[in-house]
Amino acid sequence: MFRSRWLAGLTVLAATVPLAAAAPAQAAIPLDQITVNTTQVAFGLQRPTAIAGIDNGRLLITEKLGIVRLYDPTTGLAAAPVLDIRSKIDTSGNERGLLGIATAPDFATSQNLYVAYTALPDGTLTLSRVRLGDPASEQVILTQAHSEFSNHNGGEVKFGGDGYLYWSLGDGGAADDPLASGQNLGTLLGKIVRLDVSRTCGTQAYCVPADNPFVGRAGARPEIWTWGLRNPWRFSFDTRAGGDNSLWIADVGQGTWEEVNHLDAAQGGANLGWSCREGRVVFNAERCVGGETYVDPTLVYQTSAEGCAVIGGFVYRGAQFADIAGGTYFATDYCSATFWGIRKLADGSHQTQKLNTPDIVQPTSLGVDSNGELYLVNDLPGQLHKISFGQVTPPAPCRVTYETQVWGTGFRATVKVTNTGPLPINGWTVGWTFSGPQRVGSSWNATITQSGAAVSAKNPGWNGTIAPGATAEFGFLGTPGGAQPAPAAFTLNGNTCG
Repeated sequence: MFRSRWLAGLTVLAATVPLAAAAPAQAAIPLDQITVNTTQVAFGLQRPTAIAGIDNGRLLITEKLGIVRLYDPTTGLAAAPVLDIRSKIDTSGNERGLLGIATAPDFATSQNLYVAYTALPDGTLTLSRVRLGDPASEQVILTQAHSEFSNHNGGEVKFGGDGYLYWSLGDGGAADDPLASGQNLGTLLGKIVRLDVSRTCGTQAYCVPADNPFVGRAGARPEIWTWGLRNPWRFSFDTRAGGDNSLWIADVGQGTWEEVNHLDAAQGGANLGWSCREGRVVFNAERCVGGETYVDPTLVYQTSAEGCAVIGGFVYRGAQFADIAGGTYFATDYCSATFWGIRKLADGSHQTQKLNTPDIVQPTSLGVDSNGELYLVNDLPGQLHKISFGQVTPPAPCRVTYETQVWGTGFRATVKVTNTGPLPINGWTVGWTFSGPQRVGSSWNATITQSGAAVSAKNPGWNGTIAPGATAEFGFLGTPGGAQPAPAAFTLNGNTCG
């Protein structure tokens, strides 16, 4: 009864995320004007690790112990799980558990999920296919031994635009890559693999795509697509309308650099450097190979200074915030919760920007719903948040000086506003707030009004344009007398003066 009740509501539409309605491929506003906001929409999750979008904006959310929960934006987080595979999961160590989830392309009819987890009894990295609500249907697809250490398990599972399934595996754990996995093509550790799970080949529950980069190479595992990774906890493909099917990989750093890598859809075989390199610098020269090409990350930031573990996200292709965030990749960090934005430019280069820090802690994973809107789960708080985007107005390109001198029983003020930008200012209004009981009396070269402590000075008709580098000057007489501290800040045409 449990299975039929839940599955009846989950078979209506395909699980693969549909293409978004027409939206700008890339938003026009500057990257440094984007703000990221989060709104809590559910709580009560137990260490959530991954999100998969299905139909009607609904989400499947994995919990580390081995449970999958359903979130419906109209009814909230369901109390009962839609899948429970706790009996299979090794949760020893902080990083083990049920780590990743992807819906099959034919989910609407098959109800098949692909899940990545660490298996009992010794943490074997496991990729399997299981029908929603039916743990007994599980079929193990591929495994990789991982008994030496409990950390660096990777765990992301995603279908690419080519229809193949990709799975990320960490380097084997501990620190410094003690198993030397990153640069070893004979192991799946420290790699992203690419599989055709629509077919079987021999005794394998999958086939290796013929165009995988290491097919036929002696000593190399043919499943490997990308190598030289430390702990690729989260990756995603830009497969929605306007996207280019490229691969974004967030690789958790050793202790100095967190990094995000961006690979073209056809860039199979890319070596991202670990453990020869961390970020863009050499980490262990003994692991470097002469003549090997290492692909530089698109974004790096300092571990311990700006975070501790990068949490990869998605390129935003939804409609709700397309004018602000369209075409922008967003990532965050487990410790700092700060967001970063990345845009690929027309010439193939990238623009990166550190953004704001929303009021959340311990983000573990981002997800995208069927409408292309982004969500986030956080670890110990066990919350689900919807992500939205806003725009901050940049400081106006101006500089204001404010000088006063005693004038009888009052004071005389001289205000100068300089245009520090490259374009002329056509019409200006300078605003400020007094810190005390000051009142404006007569004025010159501006029309000044005051409401309470707030003051506004507008240009006269004959002096409304300030050329780049030029200065407009005005003044007034005010009361009371004595020392007059300058206002703390000024605005020009409503924007804070830079």
